[in-house]
Amino acid sequence: MKKSKLLLISGIIGTIYLIYLIFYFSNGVVSTDGVDAIGAGLAAALVMPHMVCVAIAVIFNWLGWALEVRWGALVAGIMYAVSMVCMFLYAVFVLIEMILCFIAFAKMKQESEKKSIES
Repeated sequence: MKKSKLLLISGIIGTIYLIYLIFYFSNGVVSTDGVDAIGAGLAAALVMPHMVCVAIAVIFNWLGWALEVRWGALVAGIMYAVSMVCMFLYAVFVLIEMILCFIAFAKMKQESEKKSIES
């Protein structure tokens, strides 16, 4: 069974987005003084559930791709969807990854069924 290109694309985009989130919010908290630091800290706290869900999704996305397992793609797609619910304003940034994971999950099923029929 060959590795899913859709999961690879989703993993790359998700990883880039996660790195962006981490650097954006960590720099905002560290580089400001006083009231600005409090505001940046509150913003980071509000986005934290979204970041955690994206991080879990990226981990399972890469597991699904590397191990070629359907459940990895499914969990990644679900976690991307949960991250959308956690921070609806940032939903557009994980929509493509979620869709790619669910399509990859469906295609992996078709490929595994074809192999079982051939054997």
